[in-house]
Amino acid sequence: MKFAIVVFPGSNCDHDAYHAAKHVLGQDAEFVWHKETTLGGADVVVLPGGFSHGDYLRTGAIARFSPVMEAVQAFAAGGGPVLGICNGFQILLEAGLLPGAMLRNADLTFHCEHVNVRVEAADTPFTSLCREGQVLSLPIAHGEGNYFAEPDVLRALDEQRCVIFRYATAAGEVTPAANPNGSARNVAGICNERRNVVGLMPHPERACERALGSADGLLLFESVVASLRAAGAVSVPVGR
Repeated sequence: MKFAIVVFPGSNCDHDAYHAAKHVLGQDAEFVWHKETTLGGADVVVLPGGFSHGDYLRTGAIARFSPVMEAVQAFAAGGGPVLGICNGFQILLEAGLLPGAMLRNADLTFHCEHVNVRVEAADTPFTSLCREGQVLSLPIAHGEGNYFAEPDVLRALDEQRCVIFRYATAAGEVTPAANPNGSARNVAGICNERRNVVGLMPHPERACERALGSADGLLLFESVVASLRAAGAVSVPVGR
């Protein structure tokens, strides 16, 4: 299986995502520069975290116009699994691949810490090995992770079970105190209606080895490998 790690000017978690896919999972992985117009035959696309060019305007607002985004749009439209992490999530929102927008964190401060997120749906390619209600420990590092959407959009997300992760306590309780950035309804990650495009603010690629304090993020990468293998979409080597 080949992972395409899209690199925008300012990406700083591209190597973390590459390491998780290539060295932890043992899958093929390649960087794809944002000016490319193809994804090189990738089976999975990852838009990593970082600070893409133009973020001083609004996060992801300029990056969404990068040439590679047309290929990402086509890949997603064909059902290919796409994962947007932090800035990658923000770019997916700006590109219209996911609904909503990001605001400055409610307390106007940058947060860099481990948080708990509760798995709300296990029927996406990136959560297929998770249990609904399972609590994952993942790091965040953002100043604009305050998810916002109009009430009718939030209602539709819940009705269609498109909220995939919510900020929660270690016991899985969704409380205001467990919400690090003021996100609406404690939303930490969502998917599209087709469920193949997933975006989240926490960084699973930074939590793929116990030496990093948590290996919970590996579940997302293992899930997409398992999902594609089960679908018979690709020949997936045993990674580890």
